Amino acid sequence: MRKIIILFAAVLVFISCKEATVDTKEAEKEKVQEVPSKPAVLLYTFDGGSVGANNLNLFAQGDTYKGESKQLVDPFYVVKHPKGTLLWDTGLPEGLVGQEAYTTPDGAFTISRKDSILNQLATIGLKKEDVDYIAFSHIHFDHTGGASHFAAAKWLVQKPEFDFSISEEIKGNGFYAPDSFKALTNVISLSGDHDVFGDGSVIIKSMPGHTPGHQVLFIDLPEHGPTLLSGDMYHFQENRDGHVVPGFNHDLTQSETAIANFEAFAKAK
Repeated sequence: MRKIIILFAAVLVFISCKEATVDTKEAEKEKVQEVPSKPAVLLYTFDGGSVGANNLNLFAQGDTYKGESKQLVDPFYVVKHPKGTLLWDTGLPEGLVGQEAYTTPDGAFTISRKDSILNQLATIGLKKEDVDYIAFSHIHFDHTGGASHFAAAKWLVQKPEFDFSISEEIKGNGFYAPDSFKALTNVISLSGDHDVFGDGSVIIKSMPGHTPGHQVLFIDLPEHGPTLLSGDMYHFQENRDGHVVPGFNHDLTQSETAIANFEAFAKAK
């Protein structure tokens, strides 16, 4: 009788363990199902021109890069989201297309652009009417060159940047070309970070300093994960390595704070 009781108890334990295993698997299955899938966000990078920095020391304070030069690229981006399309930056002035490279009178920069923005968008089947939102990392002329095509798009811009764009202070400042973006009248004024599509996958991060309303774009890509488009937070790798702030930035103190915030956010992600 004792053997039968022990065997019966063992069977009960086995059944109990089996049920617990099934319950655990079901719970894990439900937990996996609860995690929402990432939106199908796509990022495209295009050629907005090139900038030969003949006097690289302009991108520093003091003599950090004295006597150095560097070839820089000037990209623009398209972010496709199930809820709409965002154009981020537009490159150098389109009047450069088909022309010889132009060197500024002071010899500091040599700029060129090979192709227009509309031609490049056509390679992914986009027309100007397909762009729902336009935003710039900032409104220096090398980022707003193709903006006039997108008058129908909603312009996502930090309030200090927009206020500066219509101020007396911008007039005569060679870093800006207000005529390049004057067609953008459908303005959405931002006061800090902005979740473009409302699901955390595409977020504009306010990081002023380079200009009054400089901003960075965070994209959570399904395949590659968290990605940051840094704008002119940094112009090249050495800038980032040394946390170097260019002397021509609008506000040097804000720039230093923005760098700290950028790196903290990048580390957190």
